[in-house]
Amino acid sequence: MKRAFLIKYGEIALKGKNRRIFEDVLVKRIRQALDSVDGTYKIERPRGRIFIEPETGMDELETIEALKCVFGIVAICPVIMVEDEGFEALAEHVVDFFGESFNDRSLTFKVDSRRSRKNYPLNSMELNADLGERLLMAYPQLKVDVHNPKVLVRVEVRDNISIYVREIPGPGGMPIGTNGSAQLLLSGGIDSPVAGYMIAKRGVTVHATYFHAPPYTSERARQKVEDLARILSRYLGSVTLHVVNFTDIQMTIYEKCPHDELTIIMRRYMMKIAEHFAKCDGDLGLVTGESIGQVASQTMQSLACTDAATSMPVYRPLIGFDKQEIVDVSERIGTYDTSILPYEDCCTIFVAKHPVTRPRIERILKSEENLYGVIEDLVTKAIEETDTVEIS
Repeated sequence: MKRAFLIKYGEIALKGKNRRIFEDVLVKRIRQALDSVDGTYKIERPRGRIFIEPETGMDELETIEALKCVFGIVAICPVIMVEDEGFEALAEHVVDFFGESFNDRSLTFKVDSRRSRKNYPLNSMELNADLGERLLMAYPQLKVDVHNPKVLVRVEVRDNISIYVREIPGPGGMPIGTNGSAQLLLSGGIDSPVAGYMIAKRGVTVHATYFHAPPYTSERARQKVEDLARILSRYLGSVTLHVVNFTDIQMTIYEKCPHDELTIIMRRYMMKIAEHFAKCDGDLGLVTGESIGQVASQTMQSLACTDAATSMPVYRPLIGFDKQEIVDVSERIGTYDTSILPYEDCCTIFVAKHPVTRPRIERILKSEENLYGVIEDLVTKAIEETDTVEIS
């Protein structure tokens, strides 16, 4: 008998002839996640299954916590793997493993067997009935519930036999690196880290750009964003973060453009600069944390004006979320407490009292003419002086 973790995945199983490619990437991400865990392990992949077999010194809880951050994993199942030594030996293993796993025996249960090896003498229905009978004999307090059991005892008969009674949810999605890469406009707020998480969950590698405005924003504001990137790196593996000094650009826009259009025009120049770094990083699009109607700069008209500043696709994973839904995700992934620290970013410094909510692109372009002859050099300078850091 040996102990292992059975890794279950979801969408990868639907990839047909490309399935092996996605499995390879998932295994690579699993190995990266387990680099942070003490001990050694072995990964086996028998016919549509991924097993992680700890060899020396691996802590079970620490291993599970690491695996819960790997996109593509739907469930993590601690299993025991036994050789086929006949039904009596199998029944003994099932009874012992159940007793080891649960102190409370007044539970409802169901046995769910799968017999992939068809030469096994009992079929799945017979295994379910006979193993269920043995469990009831060993633990009389148990009750069978075939519709909504508290415990599902799973038995998979392959070359070896796997037994497990727990499924620990993983994050789901697709392994990072299977769907290209994108540039996240990362701020210190609640929304953009969640957007980064959500786009990464679809298999996208994430790079990030942060706009810093000293002395109006403090070094603590920058540290806050780096801390958010570090939290995200638990799921993303690592984050390339471009820190752009946006002060001169922001002040020039403030001095030369109508104040009700400040946020729109600043967002447009952020998009242009983020597009530059996206192209440098080989990204296929930009990612923002905007959702329709949340603030004045996120109306449909405002978003259209912002998008017109870039030739790249702009992905908004939170576009239909309300604020509470975004907060719920941020709490679940661990970014919320850092996001609410009271260090302002450059988007919150020069906010108009009455920002335009239905801007027209013709009017915005006309206002931007006031910047010509000055803004180009400031953008070039900001790009050249950008501080790029790797966070993991």
